[in-house]
Amino acid sequence: MSSETGDARDLRMHSEPAVYVYEAPVRIWHWVNALAITVLAITGYFIGQPPPSVPGEATFNFLFGYIRFAHFAAGYVLAIFFLLRIYWAFVGNRHARELFLPPIFKAEFWDGVIHELKWYLFIAKEPRKHVGHNPLAMLAMHIMFVWGTIFMIITGFALYGEGTGMGTWQYDYFSSWVLPLFGQSMDVHTWHRVGMWWLVIFAMIHIYAAIREDIMSRQSLISSMISGWRTFRDPNRKPGDEI
Repeated sequence: MSSETGDARDLRMHSEPAVYVYEAPVRIWHWVNALAITVLAITGYFIGQPPPSVPGEATFNFLFGYIRFAHFAAGYVLAIFFLLRIYWAFVGNRHARELFLPPIFKAEFWDGVIHELKWYLFIAKEPRKHVGHNPLAMLAMHIMFVWGTIFMIITGFALYGEGTGMGTWQYDYFSSWVLPLFGQSMDVHTWHRVGMWWLVIFAMIHIYAAIREDIMSRQSLISSMISGWRTFRDPNRKPGDEI
């Protein structure tokens, strides 16, 4: 039985140290999602910690209304594109499925997770080359981002349903069971805010890891999410060498 990884086999199929990984729908979703989360985090913070009252006649000031509108609009964008991203996970290439279906039942996957932990802790001397996400990144993004986003969408629509009222789909599908599940509206607000910080912390780790790997592992990460191509910059690696 060959010990060669799937990533190594992908590289062997190409004469140049570059592989097309992220299809256009994945890249578009990534940047739209990043913008939506940024808007949601900023406006969500101000919804929880409102800015000082604006002086003057109330009819001429709609600052908090604009903040809430931007939050709700970004929430819809996040939810719609997340559903489209799930769809593409089933119709796109195998790398499109990595975030949603990590191969947790394969020993090779957990061996990769352990190695990546050692690499990030500066214990391992050399990184392994991965065409798509490395196993640790795959696991972290599945737990922190995928499930974190699902939690935020559910609790967000539950809170939104309070405003739309009974009889609306937001209330019937979300508020009617989420609010009693957590106890009361304020509890949902609190956990929704905790979820915001959960995603903010994930984003900080994600950006740090992407920049770090782009430099230290000598393989493109940031530019890959723009062009779709993963390139390898090892000066001593010849095309076809096993990773």
